[in-house]
Amino acid sequence: MMFGAPAFMVAYRDLQRFWKYRWWLAGLIAMNLADLFIFAIVFRGIVRREVIPDYFHFLAPGIASIAAFAAAFTIGREVMMELRRGFHHYLLSLPISRVDLVLGRILGGVVRGVIYQMPFLALLVILTGMVSPALALALIVTIMVSASMSSLSIALSTAVKSLEMQATIRSITYFAIFFLSNVFYPENVLKTRFPEPLYTMIVNNPISIATSIYRVIFTPEIIQDTHQVEVLLAKLTLWTITLVVVGAILYDRNLKG
Repeated sequence: MMFGAPAFMVAYRDLQRFWKYRWWLAGLIAMNLADLFIFAIVFRGIVRREVIPDYFHFLAPGIASIAAFAAAFTIGREVMMELRRGFHHYLLSLPISRVDLVLGRILGGVVRGVIYQMPFLALLVILTGMVSPALALALIVTIMVSASMSSLSIALSTAVKSLEMQATIRSITYFAIFFLSNVFYPENVLKTRFPEPLYTMIVNNPISIATSIYRVIFTPEIIQDTHQVEVLLAKLTLWTITLVVVGAILYDRNLKG
């Protein structure tokens, strides 16, 4: 069997398990769509146009980022429960290497994030009418966001032994990334509301970076901040490599027992 094939089999198993959570997925989709079609439309008439010309088109790229983040982040909970119940011993007994198992779990989160986000990217294309080679860049960004967030979720789920502490850390991290980002607020407003160190952290977290790139691709007329896509891609690549390495090391450490 060629190298890497077992990792894809592990990822395929995780994708199959993802579809079992139908009601949770339905709730997640409803939440994302509610953010876009209720929250955005309501605030579209409240937010000053000189700050954000069209809040609906401003928020849509951010919801695409959140969609990939939320779906990829689910892999950590399953890893956490498997380690707690000792199911990882069964996984280790399979005729696959530990490296393939670790890579497969991260890849499983990537596949979840990419597949779940596709309808939201399609919606962005419909809303903006943007069809160009830049869509390939959007897909690359989605893959990197999903890889970084699935790795972060796995790292958090394996960093401590206590289930309660794991759940608490995961929840705090999830909401911090969700709300302390540029998804809902423009960066020039964030800069006036937060101290410089916190502002720097907010605009440079992976979700904010991905959202900025999506806005450059799909709604460049909405953003008032100047972004160089090359710099944003370099930052996101650095985040992805760092989190994948950390997530893989921590998961592998737990597999060793």
